[in-house]
Amino acid sequence: MQERQGGCLCGAVRYIIKGEPQATAVCHCRHCQRQSGSLFSFNLFVNEADYAQRGQTSIYEDRGDSGHPSYRHFCVRCGSPILTRVSMLPGVVLVKAGTLDGIESVQPPQTEIYTDRAVPWLAPVEGASRFPLSP
Repeated sequence: MQERQGGCLCGAVRYIIKGEPQATAVCHCRHCQRQSGSLFSFNLFVNEADYAQRGQTSIYEDRGDSGHPSYRHFCVRCGSPILTRVSMLPGVVLVKAGTLDGIESVQPPQTEIYTDRAVPWLAPVEGASRFPLSP
């Protein structure tokens, strides 16, 4: 079982993930684009019991297409997005892959969602299942 560590840009928030992610996914929805300040968000689906954090995050309650809440956690000092808790996925946290100390060991995304909102010039991830909307 591999242990991964990560944190925010300023170091005020640090975390440890014990074990392997359940899944990896890229989300191209407008909310993830805006929240990340980029073209998509790359997320690791992690059992909540395998995630331990020190440092304080602020929480923004978001509501996507489903109407169900998602809770986006970010560092109170530097604003780095750390994770999202999705009400429809109890017991799972979606950790932002870019906050890992070493991203080279992360497997490529298995899934891409909201591909209908992806920029047209961005190539699909080879081998990933693609869904126009969230499955």
